[in-house]
Amino acid sequence: MSAPVGVLVMSYGTPATAADIEAYYTDIRRGRPPSAEQLADLRRRYEAIGGLSPLAARTAAQAEGIQASLDAGHPGRFRVFRGDKHATPFIEDGVAAMAGAGVSAAVGVVLAPHYSALSVGEYLARAAEACAGAALAFHPVRSWHLAPSLIDALTARLRVALGRVVAAGVDPADVEVLVTAHSLPRRILETGDPYPEQVRQTGEAVARAAGVGRWRQAWQSAARTPEPWLGPDVTEVIRALPGEGARGVVVAPVGFTSDHLEILYDLDVDARRVAADAGLAFERTESLNDDPGLCAAVAAAVTGALEATAA
Repeated sequence: MSAPVGVLVMSYGTPATAADIEAYYTDIRRGRPPSAEQLADLRRRYEAIGGLSPLAARTAAQAEGIQASLDAGHPGRFRVFRGDKHATPFIEDGVAAMAGAGVSAAVGVVLAPHYSALSVGEYLARAAEACAGAALAFHPVRSWHLAPSLIDALTARLRVALGRVVAAGVDPADVEVLVTAHSLPRRILETGDPYPEQVRQTGEAVARAAGVGRWRQAWQSAARTPEPWLGPDVTEVIRALPGEGARGVVVAPVGFTSDHLEILYDLDVDARRVAADAGLAFERTESLNDDPGLCAAVAAAVTGALEATAA
C-alpha cells in the first residue's frame, strides 16, 4: 500500500492552562506582550466560562471525527494531524509530524468554513511554507461554506433553537435570526475578499432550509484596535430589535464550528445579557463540535482538494 496522504486540521488554538494565557496572548499579538489591563480582561473572560476554553478538546474530537469520516470512504488513504495557529501543537509542529510519518502529500484545512486572506489565508500560507521546507506537496482547502452536510447540520440546530423560543411563548413572526461570524478589519472590502459574501451565502442557505424569513447578518468578537471592523456588531443589532417589533432573537454563529471563548462568553454571556436588558427572549444555536455532519463536510473538502489538483 502506498503512503497515506497527510491531512493537517488547523484551528486557532487556546491556552492549555491558566499559566499559559499570557504567552498565548503574546503570540496572538505577534510577540508584543499584552498590558496588565488587557491580560486581566482576558483572564476575566476565561473565568466567566469556567477557567479555560474547551477549544483544544473540541478540536481533538473534531480531528478524530474527520479521520473516521475519511476512513469510512477511503480506508487507509488519509492520516489526520493537528496544527494550531497560536498554541501547541503549532501548524509547523503538525507539518513536522506529517513529514516524520512519511506521508505522500499534505492537504491543509482550517476548521472555519469561510475564506478570508486575513484568516484562513494566513493558516494556509504558514502550512504551505512548512510543507515546502519538508518537501511535501501541499493541497489547500480554501473554503467549505456551502457543503451540504454543513448546511444540514446548521439547519437542524437552528430549528431546535427556534423551537425553544417559541416554546417560551414568543410568536415565530416576532423572532429575529442573527447569522454571525467573527468580524475582520473593514479593509478586506477594498480587496474583494470573499469572506462577507461567503458568510451571507451560508446564512441564506440555512435560513432558507429552516424556513426562516426574518433573518439578517451580523458580526461579533471584533478586536479592540483603532481601525474599523466589519459591522454591525451583534450586540448593536440586539439592542435595536425591540424597536423593530421583535420579542425574541436567535443567534446562529455559522462562522464558528465549536465551543470556545467567542461562543461561550461573547454570545452566551455578553449577547445574552444585552438581550435580557432589551427584554428579548434569547437563544443561541448549539455548536457543531464533532457532529458527523461537520466531519463529513471537512472530509469532503479534503478529498475535493485532491481531486481538483488531479483534474
